[in-house]
Amino acid sequence: MRDLRARLADEHPDVVVWAAGGLVLRDNGGELEVLIVHRPDREDWSFPKGKMDEGETLGQTAEREVEEETGFRCRRLDRLPVVRYTDGKNRPKLVVYWTMEVESGQFEPNDEVDTVGWFSLDAAERALTYARDVELIDAIRPAKRQLRLLA
Repeated sequence: MRDLRARLADEHPDVVVWAAGGLVLRDNGGELEVLIVHRPDREDWSFPKGKMDEGETLGQTAEREVEEETGFRCRRLDRLPVVRYTDGKNRPKLVVYWTMEVESGQFEPNDEVDTVGWFSLDAAERALTYARDVELIDAIRPAKRQLRLLA
């Protein structure tokens, strides 16, 4: 069986930059929360993600990048819809995200991320910098996505 990147490359042959990340989730007293990161060099709030290294699978990239940026070792759960956009160098970029849950670890500020926060889904929608990230919130809350389509 071909790996995920090879299968996606068939559908997106023009992609130059391959990346992966995670929507790290937790239950806080019955309310679903998602972890988002602040990157000071970009002054944005987003989900942890990063570029694929040589020899990695997209799943391995997601796990490594989430741990590097947040300090949390996480377990991948469900794969989410791919996110495709043009990066800052005008290259086609594709990011594959998974929902994840924390297995261990602790956040400490680092070169890429100065703070993280756990947000309810509604609060995350307001805090996220990019519309493409807000669409991922909709992917984990399908009832709301259906309501938006009807409006």
